[in-house]
Amino acid sequence: MITLPKISLIGSNIAKEGLEFVFAGPLAACSDCRVKNVCFNLEQGHRYRVTKVREQVNPCIIFNGDKVNTVEVEELEDYVNVQESKRIQEGAIITLKSMNCDYITCPNIEKCNLYYFKPDSKVMVKSIGKEIKCPKGYKMKQVAITYK
Repeated sequence: MITLPKISLIGSNIAKEGLEFVFAGPLAACSDCRVKNVCFNLEQGHRYRVTKVREQVNPCIIFNGDKVNTVEVEELEDYVNVQESKRIQEGAIITLKSMNCDYITCPNIEKCNLYYFKPDSKVMVKSIGKEIKCPKGYKMKQVAITYK
């Protein structure tokens, strides 16, 4: 069986093979765009890598340069930081909860506050990684996740 590549659009000025990004979700400003469904076919909060930049270019009011290229992307494994718990085990299905931390200079803030994830996303713990040094004293672990 042939697997078709996942297609999206990304600003022409940054469209390069190997670019990794997190899809932040649809924007209200895009509601009247004729190609919005190509952009919005990715999952909010998921990480992707551009595997191929196609020649097709479309106009866009969001990206600098007012143009987007069609790109092929692959979904990447993602990591989040969660509070240590007996429920956090490999293979467990968990509901992601943001820490809502206000320590804005912490290098881990995006992986603890989960800015790009839909609220209450369900994920499976693929593996449990290193302990995260939390400046506020929380016992945190990095976990690899897959989406449910």
